[in-house]
Amino acid sequence: MKITQRHAWPLTAEEAIPIQEQLAKEVITSDELGTIQYVAGVDMGFEESGRISRSAVAVLSFPDLQLVEQAIAYRPTTFPYIPGFLSFREVPAVLDALAKLTIAPDLILCDGQGIAHPRRLGIACHLGLLIDVPTIGVAKSLLVGKHEELPLERGAWKPLLHRGETIGAVLRSRTGVKPVYVSSGHRVSLPTAIDYVMRCTPKYRLPETTRWADKLASNR
Repeated sequence: MKITQRHAWPLTAEEAIPIQEQLAKEVITSDELGTIQYVAGVDMGFEESGRISRSAVAVLSFPDLQLVEQAIAYRPTTFPYIPGFLSFREVPAVLDALAKLTIAPDLILCDGQGIAHPRRLGIACHLGLLIDVPTIGVAKSLLVGKHEELPLERGAWKPLLHRGETIGAVLRSRTGVKPVYVSSGHRVSLPTAIDYVMRCTPKYRLPETTRWADKLASNR
């Protein structure tokens, strides 16, 4: 997998903001996908009271969602936990894990935001730009934006709006459970992102990609 070093990794939010603002201009929110044979999930855990980042990537065949490869990488944590700057804390270790793969995923579902972000550069966007792979943000909680009340049935969704712009979708991935927040990461439109999230989420609230990566990242 080709990984492009676009910038040094900052240590503060003040240093990170200009990087986000510049990279956000390059995010592609239209479909530039090929055939999807492998989908991947990435997630993070932390050890030694947060001093060590444990990154996990799980690659699943598509559409049958069977685990075909996994990788774990460790790296010292250099950026604090600050909402809106997740990628600077997590992506360096994620890149280390992705570099270990022998199967290159065609699409990555990230446990976090895509363009549903104050500066339109969540972790899915940032990662997608660095590796030039289609990505989708599938977050468990709202970062920015407002939406209408969501019906309870599986597959229902409402636009997520922020500053007059549709930045994502609030999606009911399982009937009667809390929704997930889906947004374009890179090279994927919102309708396509919703479709793939639903196809990767046959039973539970979260996509199978995220569920596998979470197990690896948390060492369960």
